Amino acid sequence: MPRMITTGRFPDVRMRRLRQHDWSRRLVRETRPSPDDLVWGMIVHDGAEARIPVKAMPGVDRLNIDEAAKAAVRARDLGIPAIAVFPHINAARKNPDGSEALNPEGLIPQVIQAMKAAAPGVGVVCDVALDPFTSHGHDGLLDPHGRILNDETVHMLRSQALVQARAGADIVAPSDMMDGRIGAIRKALDADGFQNVMILSYAAKYASAFYGPYRDAVGSASVLTGDKKTYQMDFGNLEEALREVALDLEEGADMVMVKPGLPYLDIVSRVSETFGAPTLVFQVSGEYAQIKASAAQGWIDEDKAIIETLSSFKRAGAAAVITYFAERAAQLLA
Repeated sequence: MPRMITTGRFPDVRMRRLRQHDWSRRLVRETRPSPDDLVWGMIVHDGAEARIPVKAMPGVDRLNIDEAAKAAVRARDLGIPAIAVFPHINAARKNPDGSEALNPEGLIPQVIQAMKAAAPGVGVVCDVALDPFTSHGHDGLLDPHGRILNDETVHMLRSQALVQARAGADIVAPSDMMDGRIGAIRKALDADGFQNVMILSYAAKYASAFYGPYRDAVGSASVLTGDKKTYQMDFGNLEEALREVALDLEEGADMVMVKPGLPYLDIVSRVSETFGAPTLVFQVSGEYAQIKASAAQGWIDEDKAIIETLSSFKRAGAAAVITYFAERAAQLLA
């Protein structure tokens, strides 16, 4: 039942009393993000160059394997619990089936091993999806008519998750939105002896306009054919999100994700309240780019916007936030 709010009336009650000092505002603050709430979203690449700036995401670089390992140490020192890695691979390694995703000597397995060697106490979260590896930029396999093949894609994702687990991933995070993939991955992990590898399901991932800079960062923007509306969710739907989350938890997800972040705070709140399961939210590339662009124009204070948006995610019920601001946010929150 909702709590009954009882209060007196003005002038006996003056709400502004508690707001008049910095110390009193801090004293009664209800929501307090901390570095413990952060997952560092990180783009890695398979070239020799240490850092390659992402034009659409000022301040974000694609990191090579050595730099990714150094970043893991940086995360440890800042108190950031985990890093979510996303790959940019050489276009020559892409094909319609995204088979490079299954290469045990590929970029992501190498990054996992380098990070765990450098900072074993930092969790490594791996994206399970084919779009960075396919020549068409979709998250799944296509039939001759360009339609996504659900079950055949799930078979690939199952194998991709196993490759990541064998390399040492702590969390596999299917972001593809194929039906049935959580159950298939959980069964495969358990059968292969990886009962302790966690699954973070992108359970409510919406077909959003806010993914553009990320697609540039991983190299899928220029090759993507059509859109992803047949597998990512329609942005008008809330009840569908609850059904998706319920199914994924039943199939074995340990945590669930809502993506994007700010336009979907109502979804975060409903998922958290309804299921009581760890609910993460992704402050996606478009959200990041908006803040950076506005700050560059002098229209907003970047640091204040970072903390305010993180607080909004926590206030809505998120257990943690994947964000490209993680490094700066941890500095500010410290």
